[in-house]
Amino acid sequence: MAKTNPGRFFEDYKLGDVIHHAVPRTVAEGERALYHALYPARHALYSSDEFAGNCGLDGSPIDDLIAFHIVFGKTVPDISLNAVANLGYAEGRWLKPVYPGDTLRSSSEVIGLKQNSNGKSGVVWVRTRGVNQMDEPVLEYVRWVMVRKGDLDARAPDTVIPDLKDVVDAGDLAIPAGLSFEGYDFTQAGEAHRWGDYEVGEKIDHVDGVTVEEAEHMLATRLWQNTAKVHFDATFRPDGHRLIYGGHVISMARALSFNGLANAQMIVGLNGGAHANPCFAGDTIRAWSEVLDKADTDAPGVGAIRLRLVAVKHGTTDFALKGDDGKYLPGVMLDLDYWALMPK
Repeated sequence: MAKTNPGRFFEDYKLGDVIHHAVPRTVAEGERALYHALYPARHALYSSDEFAGNCGLDGSPIDDLIAFHIVFGKTVPDISLNAVANLGYAEGRWLKPVYPGDTLRSSSEVIGLKQNSNGKSGVVWVRTRGVNQMDEPVLEYVRWVMVRKGDLDARAPDTVIPDLKDVVDAGDLAIPAGLSFEGYDFTQAGEAHRWGDYEVGEKIDHVDGVTVEEAEHMLATRLWQNTAKVHFDATFRPDGHRLIYGGHVISMARALSFNGLANAQMIVGLNGGAHANPCFAGDTIRAWSEVLDKADTDAPGVGAIRLRLVAVKHGTTDFALKGDDGKYLPGVMLDLDYWALMPK
C-alpha cells in the first residue's frame, strides 16, 4: 500500500473543508540571514534591534514576507502540489509581528470551487491562516489556485465563487502594539521621504535589476519548504524548465523597492496580486511602484500607504502594465497591491 502523499486533486476538495498543514516551524535568526542573502533586503526595521526598539517594538521582527513564505510553504503539499498555476491573492492581513523563537503553523479553509470548462482542472479558493505558538493569528490571506483533476470522470462540484473585497479597508489593518514613528531616524533608514512626500498616482522606478539564477531559487524553494513540483522538477513541465516560485519574485521586487520606498517599512495588507507571466532562471527582474492610496492610522507618526508593486523581466521599467486588449504585457511577471506603514 502506497504511503507517499500524491497531493490533492481538484475532485478531492470539498467546500468548507479545513485542512491543518504539517509541519510546525520555529523561526530563528538563520531565516533572516538567509533571506537577506537571497534578496537585497535592507529595510531598517527588519535589520536592527535598536532601530525597531526606537519604533516601540520588542526588537527587530522577522521580515513580513518571511512569515508569508513560511505560512504559504506549509500549504503547498495540501493545496498546490498538483497545481497548474497560482492565480491570485486577496484579503491578506499581517496581524502580529513574528520574532525569532516563534513557532508558526498554518491551516486553510476551502471557500470556493469551480471546475474549468475543459473538465481537466478547476479553481480552488482557500483562506489560509498562520498562527504562532500561543495560537495567536499572525497572518491570513485568500488565494486561488488552478489544480489538475486526477479522475477526469469525477463529477464537477457546484460552482461557488467567494465574494472577496477588492481592497482591505485601511481601518481593518492591524497596527502592531506600541508602534510609533515619532522618533523615526531617517538617516539610519536610508531615505528622507516620508508619507506626506508621496502623491496618489505617483510612479517610482526602482532602477536596479537582479538576474535570477537556478541556485538561489532552489535554495529559496527549499528554505520555505515549498514542495510544488513545478519549482524543483525540470521533467514536470513540457518545456523542461523549472518555474521560479512566485514568492521569490515578490520578495525580489519588494527588496528592489527599497530604492525610492526605503521608509515603507511594514507590510500590513495584501489587497490583490497576480503572477502575470512566468519567471525562469536567467530572467532579470526590475521593479516599479505606483502610489494607489494613503490613509491615516491611530499609531503615533504612522501613516498607511497603498502601493502597486510591479515586477518586469528584462528591458527597461517604462511603467507599462497591460496592452489594449486588457491583458498583461508579456514582460510583466508580478502585479501586487499592498498596504505598508510609513512615517509621517
